[in-house]
Amino acid sequence: MKTSLEDQPMPVRAELAAAWTSFMFLYAYVDILNFFTPGVVEDILDGRVFEFSLSQTFSTAALTLLAVPIFMVVLSMTLPAGVNRLANLIVASLYIPVTVFNVVGASWLYFYGLGVVLELILIAFILWSAWTWPRTAPSVTGPSASSSNPW
Repeated sequence: MKTSLEDQPMPVRAELAAAWTSFMFLYAYVDILNFFTPGVVEDILDGRVFEFSLSQTFSTAALTLLAVPIFMVVLSMTLPAGVNRLANLIVASLYIPVTVFNVVGASWLYFYGLGVVLELILIAFILWSAWTWPRTAPSVTGPSASSSNPW
């Protein structure tokens, strides 16, 4: 006897948290794997990343760029639905130019290109999930229904 597996619907909050988690790992690992690109470690030791000088400002900006998706994992699971949807739409939209910027000036175009494409796919999924967040019909309760039981 052959039975099929039950395909449980995934809550939107879980979809968003999983997508942000995947985005965060991909974002971090592209940077980590970039250390294996010839010349990158030497540039870092000389105080440069791409065209930027290493400084507290640079490191703070880099940490902020990674912290946002990390916090979006938690916020996607905890914010009320309306605020959650809006936060995901705004933050994901803001990460499109940030993500595309990461390929500018890349010496290993296939590597960075693949990273950017995969990150954009995740951002598109986040935008689609937030945009299509299911709505519930307004409840129909008349004045008599609410006044019949004050507790």
